[in-house]
Amino acid sequence: MPPETTGSDESGEPTSVPDPDGLDLARRIARQVNAGTPAPQPAPRRRRRRPAEPLSSGARPDDRDPQPIGNVLRRMVEERGWRTDLDVHALMARWPDLIGPSNAAHCRPEAYEDGVLTVRTSSTAWAVQMRGIAPAVITRLNQQLGSEVVRRILVKGPDAPSWSHGRLRVKGRGPRDTYG
Repeated sequence: MPPETTGSDESGEPTSVPDPDGLDLARRIARQVNAGTPAPQPAPRRRRRRPAEPLSSGARPDDRDPQPIGNVLRRMVEERGWRTDLDVHALMARWPDLIGPSNAAHCRPEAYEDGVLTVRTSSTAWAVQMRGIAPAVITRLNQQLGSEVVRRILVKGPDAPSWSHGRLRVKGRGPRDTYG
């Protein structure tokens, strides 16, 4: 313990004052600083909340279990509304298999919009034939694709060549021939 020094207070009485060095000095300063503030209260203990759902699944199948990739992709396609787009792409890719090789050699799908499939043919004869079998083709396409993707087929014949070349041209009907 540090040596005590003797001094006198304002009234002149002798007092023993501890040496202001060390631990006593620190305690006195701490008391003066904390004199105006209330003692801190301990924080209330919080209860840990248990998760509402367990972190692991039980014995029965659950959404948190690993899923086959086919099921996950199928669910994602349905949620995002990609079913029709995928069916149309499958139709375009499998066209020869769906309508047969001879028809596919002379008819090709050109566009699809709102249930209408536009088909371009190589000649007017093939366009007439395709218009005749269109209902059967629609039924077969929808059976093969597994959904009601195609509601109507719009058949177009071949494009005729343009006879207007250059800056000068004669107005009128121009040459007539059976193109397609």
